[in-house]
Amino acid sequence: MNHMIDKLSSIEHDATAIMEAANSRKKEFAREMEEKTIAFDKQLEADTNAQIQKLKADMEVEMQTKLSKQKSDAEKVLAMMEENYQKHHKAYVKELFDAMIER
Repeated sequence: MNHMIDKLSSIEHDATAIMEAANSRKKEFAREMEEKTIAFDKQLEADTNAQIQKLKADMEVEMQTKLSKQKSDAEKVLAMMEENYQKHHKAYVKELFDAMIER
């Protein structure tokens, strides 16, 4: 009977040791997963920030290109208006003067 109690005690001791080892491995696995999750989150944030910065830079280049084109177009229109004025300003003055006299 004593041998039976010793055997049961030994089995219980082994079972407790197995459970403690399993809990220890479970905690270690949870810690590793937490570390991996933190590393993944950091990498994801860095990648996202890099993509955002690239998009901002691309948009800035696109805006500058459009702005340059608009400026160039405006300068062309102003040059055409100046040329038109230089060619026809006497006619415009005469037409205005004639219109004022008719009243």
